[in-house]
Amino acid sequence: MNEQTASVSAAGGNSNAGSGTLPLQRIATIDILRALTMILMIFVNDLWSLKNIPEWLGHVGRGVDGMGLADTVFPAFLFIVGLSIPFAIANRRKKGATQGQLLMHVLTRSFALLVMGVFLVNGETFNAAATGMPRYFYNPLCCLAFILIWNSYPATMNKKWIYALKAIAVVILVTLAITYRGGPEDNIHRFGPSWWGILGLIGWAYLASGIIIVLSKGNFWVILGGWVFFCALSMLWHAGIIPHQGFITVIPSAILGGTIAGFTIGGVLTSMIFKYFRDKNNNSGLTISFLAFAGLLVVLFYVTRPYWGLAKLGATPAWLYICSALTILAFIVIYWIADVWGKANAFNIIKPAGTDTLLCYLIPYFAYATMRMLGLHLPEAVLIGAIGLIKSLLFALLCAWITGSLNKVGVRLKL
Repeated sequence: MNEQTASVSAAGGNSNAGSGTLPLQRIATIDILRALTMILMIFVNDLWSLKNIPEWLGHVGRGVDGMGLADTVFPAFLFIVGLSIPFAIANRRKKGATQGQLLMHVLTRSFALLVMGVFLVNGETFNAAATGMPRYFYNPLCCLAFILIWNSYPATMNKKWIYALKAIAVVILVTLAITYRGGPEDNIHRFGPSWWGILGLIGWAYLASGIIIVLSKGNFWVILGGWVFFCALSMLWHAGIIPHQGFITVIPSAILGGTIAGFTIGGVLTSMIFKYFRDKNNNSGLTISFLAFAGLLVVLFYVTRPYWGLAKLGATPAWLYICSALTILAFIVIYWIADVWGKANAFNIIKPAGTDTLLCYLIPYFAYATMRMLGLHLPEAVLIGAIGLIKSLLFALLCAWITGSLNKVGVRLKL
């Protein structure tokens, strides 16, 4: 879900915004913004367990013109993925990576996210009786396999053991895919991508944005054109100008629909603007530019909402614009606190959620399954109202702490 250290440090370069290089220094803001978004994602994903909480915290229903807090989290994460890409690609370029190697990195990383997304999304319709396996086994086994395959093993570890663990993980995934049965008893289906899941959508968006920045070699104007293209694509898709059926739909809707990829390429564009002003040590210019960009997005939000509404489930242009604007504003605030005023340590409690985000994302699957396997249930009193919300927040923080603890013993995911 993140490019590990490549997202917060990058190769040295000049102050040209069109350059593919970036300054070699830690940018705490990106890690912190990613960590806060992941904490918020775990928090809102846990709201299903609560009662008597404000409706605005959750998702709005399909067909409703509106947005809840939960509807802003996924787009923020997509945007942050885009923020990280230029730093990661620039870092690899400095280490000597060729165009071909960079494209292969983008392709393999996208493939990994798609694989994880499809496996986890099948867990949503898992039929225990038809599969012959308890429901609470499926997701943890998938996540365990992901960790074994994509863990960053110590350099001192015997390579044979690493290959053996990866082979075991592949066998687990293949076995789960073959034996899987999902859906209701009267409509059983086999393993397949009914949709791509959160990780899969991130994978498609990363693929589109990654290819653009690699092929353009970080050219600012090409990236700006890419952002305009996907914004236009989002509006054309919702206007019905782009067919929703036929051969063209071989292109995944996460790309063809414009909105999902638009978030990520918007993050790439924001990262390039950030780099330009950061090189000049011009924090005032940076802030003014970001406020202007956010202001433009708000205008586009108001212009497009009357036509297609505001909806996450509809992936409307208005959702693209307002959530991008909110993420940019959050970036500004965190940048001043963490990087300008030097208060990054204030966020140390959630730091693992920003430096090993994928692992943190997987922790709740183990937690929920463990509760079910052990037959444990929280008291009703801690699942209601404000107390329940505190419980969900503490759960999110616990996931970050577990992630940090696993990192210390050598479990660290890296795609």
